Amino acid sequence: MFRKLPDPPRHDRVTVHVDGHAVTVSAGDTAAAAVLASGLPYSRTTTVSGSPRAPYCMMGVCFECLMIVDGDPSRQGCQVIVRDGMRIERQLGGRELLS
Repeated sequence: MFRKLPDPPRHDRVTVHVDGHAVTVSAGDTAAAAVLASGLPYSRTTTVSGSPRAPYCMMGVCFECLMIVDGDPSRQGCQVIVRDGMRIERQLGGRELLS
């Protein structure tokens, strides 16, 4: 289970929206950390089997944290720093391709 270390005193907080629900996180956290802090067990599903996947390495190597950030699909959530009002959605299946 994901458990965040305590923030230092007077740490700035921001509110992001994860799958439509407001979540308050520390400024400087990543979108992947915000999804985990929101209590959701996964951030995406695979395109082939639909199995749930969660952020794993949290440093941009494994691509398990792909999500939709402010309408932009297939973003590595562990590489995106949150900002106040950001909209984060879990990416379910493959992204839509433009024709």
